[in-house]
Amino acid sequence: MRIAVLTPGTGSFHCGTCLRDQALAKELRRLGHDVLFVPLYLPPTLDTADENTSAVYMGGINVYLQHAVPVFRKTPRWIDKLFDSPKALASAAKRAGMTQAKDLGPMTLTMLKGEDGHQVKELDRLAAWLRDDVRPDVVLLSNILLVGIARRLRDITNAAVWCTLHGEDTFLDALPDSHRALCWQEVVKRSKFVDGFIAVSKTYGDVMIERAQLNPGRVHVVHNGTDTDVYKPVLRTKGHVFGYLARQCYGKGLHMLVDAFIACKKSLPDASLVVVGTKTAADESYVAAIQQRLRDAGCEGAVSFHDNVTMDEKVRLLQTMDVLSVPALYGESFGLYVIEALACGVPVVAPKHGAFPELAIETGGVALFDQSVDGDYERVLIDVLNGNGATLAAAGRASVVERFSTQSMAAGVVAAFDSQMKKAV
Repeated sequence: MRIAVLTPGTGSFHCGTCLRDQALAKELRRLGHDVLFVPLYLPPTLDTADENTSAVYMGGINVYLQHAVPVFRKTPRWIDKLFDSPKALASAAKRAGMTQAKDLGPMTLTMLKGEDGHQVKELDRLAAWLRDDVRPDVVLLSNILLVGIARRLRDITNAAVWCTLHGEDTFLDALPDSHRALCWQEVVKRSKFVDGFIAVSKTYGDVMIERAQLNPGRVHVVHNGTDTDVYKPVLRTKGHVFGYLARQCYGKGLHMLVDAFIACKKSLPDASLVVVGTKTAADESYVAAIQQRLRDAGCEGAVSFHDNVTMDEKVRLLQTMDVLSVPALYGESFGLYVIEALACGVPVVAPKHGAFPELAIETGGVALFDQSVDGDYERVLIDVLNGNGATLAAAGRASVVERFSTQSMAAGVVAAFDSQMKKAV
């Protein structure tokens, strides 16, 4: 099977979606499929080079200019090509931060309109290249925010178009009032042109079946996977090392973990905290306030921050933790950090919402707390550190190896493709 995986690049920081899509592409190749990784907007920031990666399509500079300045919707290719050069995109990437939904209502809407939007010139170039040079059997869109291009790609390439579902509702719900409902309406409309969906959890699949009005028969649950040969435990003396692995932002709840850590340190004086994850310019003031909170509590020396790390650094830091917790304030669609930690033999403490209850059942390595109950978070953290952490860790590692590896993820995706093709016949 020839597969094109289309993934928006971040340009300047590691993104879990990009890393997950790259891992999927590599594993699909090991299964014998011809897979091309196609970055959109900006170059991807990846841990390892991938020779099966194309040039960037729908370049971010052209996408923006064609949205903001009507004349660029009619410029010849030789002008557009200047803005798609690696040098120009690299320069744009240096200034790129984490996109803020509140600023992107109009752009999101026109992108969701696909062939009826302002960037149709870029879409047609992508579609023609896929048809003439790649000739895919399947085009896999990284997320439902790309669903606007599905109809044009399917019509021009004759390929089946699939889409992954993992957390897009959070972005759409954060759009300004003027565009939120319009964008959801376009998602519902454009999803009709997608042959199948890969939901990273049953919980999130059910959310999107309702909100995007998807046909349940076209939604297939395939849990995310991680490389269990890279993410693995090491022998070490257990202690009281709290860990965090996610973007350092309000929505992921880093401030809640810091407050819980400060409270727990009263009964665990040797406790320390390792914070790992992406930090953009938009996160600077939030992190600075947290660091001041730690100074005020006299705990600054027990906490280390590690920004925008490589995969090797991430694994090494995970292996130093005794418990990992990302107390996200919203319902996570999955939480790749959960299985990365469990693969390293680190138990996880998570809030009782989103996909976390599902992962607690499926892995046996997650302890849940109730955010609405005062003190429950600290209680569960201490129980894991002083009590059942080893049991959770062993069960979690075993389940990830068996059912949450990259091999399992790739096999699940292929099975979904095959089942939908049989239905079509």
